[in-house]
Amino acid sequence: MRVVVGVSGSPGSLAALHRAVAEARRAAERGGAAQVLALHAWEPPGGEFGYRRSPFPPLLSAVREEAERRLREAVAETGADRAGVPVTALTVRAAPATALLTAADRPDDLLVLGPAGTWWHRGLRASVPAHCVRRSRCPVLVVPRPELALLLDGLTRRAVDAELRDLVARG
Repeated sequence: MRVVVGVSGSPGSLAALHRAVAEARRAAERGGAAQVLALHAWEPPGGEFGYRRSPFPPLLSAVREEAERRLREAVAETGADRAGVPVTALTVRAAPATALLTAADRPDDLLVLGPAGTWWHRGLRASVPAHCVRRSRCPVLVVPRPELALLLDGLTRRAVDAELRDLVARG
């Protein structure tokens, strides 16, 4: 069994990485061989079209290095590399949904994704989980947002400002 997981470094993708490792471990305990492919897809700033119009190789190198660093840190932070199942970390220059669907191309694969981004990010780009669920050839597991992310989402600037004013008034 191969578990492909999309990793961006967001709290939701870290939860997905944890779940992917747990699913691979569960499959291995049932007697099967299991491995995890942690995939971070990246694109040049402005997308491929923008980069072709005005290429700047140093910026491209910096973005690629940042993607590789972010993936390494995510794998290390979650302890996925010490979980007892083989974990391969791979960065790919491609649109996230395209890269994930290309990697999880076998019917017996499992594609694990974090939740769609915030409303702001979804407005800029289509939802990767929704796209993958519609087009995948294998089962797709979308992990819900972690509690911490839900709490952080609820903290608007206005709420934080009011809370700080209240703390100052009490102090």
